[in-house]
Amino acid sequence: MQNKSLRLISIGLIILLGIVIAILLINIQPKPPHQFDADRAWLDVLAQMEMGPRTPGSDAHNQVVLYIQTELEKAGWKVEIQETERMGHPIRNIIAKRGSGSPWVIFGAHYDSRFFADNDPVPANQTIPVPGANDGASGVAVLLEMARTLPKNTDKQIWLVFFDAEDQGRIEGWDWILGSRAFAESLTKKPDAVVVVDMIGDADLNIYREISSDKAITNSIWQTAADLGYSDQFNNQEKYNILDDHLPFLELGIPAIVIIDFDYPYWHTLADTQEKISPASLAVVGHTLLTWLDNDLGQK
Repeated sequence: MQNKSLRLISIGLIILLGIVIAILLINIQPKPPHQFDADRAWLDVLAQMEMGPRTPGSDAHNQVVLYIQTELEKAGWKVEIQETERMGHPIRNIIAKRGSGSPWVIFGAHYDSRFFADNDPVPANQTIPVPGANDGASGVAVLLEMARTLPKNTDKQIWLVFFDAEDQGRIEGWDWILGSRAFAESLTKKPDAVVVVDMIGDADLNIYREISSDKAITNSIWQTAADLGYSDQFNNQEKYNILDDHLPFLELGIPAIVIIDFDYPYWHTLADTQEKISPASLAVVGHTLLTWLDNDLGQK
């Protein structure tokens, strides 16, 4: 009887020890990156498309400003609207802020869509506004889902900036990147990194390293993508030198990059609709940026 009792006690101790070890192992395992919800991001794309082209001065433009501001505030971000003017046009940049630590990282995307589909193969379509599913809505969707996913308490300073009037160059009385230039020039201090996303929803996603972008940040993000198994989507070769919202920051000596799939065949055409983009592509970019911010920022 005594041997049986000792055996039961030993078994109990072994089980208890196993439970303690399991708890310890769970606590020391690295936490998984915050999960990017592709379905929620996709709903952001659809919501923007239902508004119609978000061209400056239009009702849809006003609607998308309100939509972005509302979604950011629902996610607990401090939101400001920078109201200024460029070339006689009102500019509204939407700025969401969280944290006060270091490093200070800004993620940006433009929310306007282009007045004219001047690359459309049908001449009659070239005076009609671009729907802007990929060129505008996709970048906004990624940033909004990042806003919902990022923790409320952070040891970093993170800003999400939605730029106005990026896409109106080669139009009389307008120019490219008006919103981002106004925002960059308003900064009184320099952030550690600026990461712009543009046209990242292409169902056939193929993002090359952009030539003018900061090399250290590009290396870091591309390595994160490779570690996550996204090398097919993040091509490690340079291909294009793009005029985009990262340039005003580079001109001020701020490390900045643009993540863009410029091989999108429907750029500035009426075919830039939600059927040409994919929730999976939004997730690839969003997951990469969240993981980079969590684990790899400044490490590569």
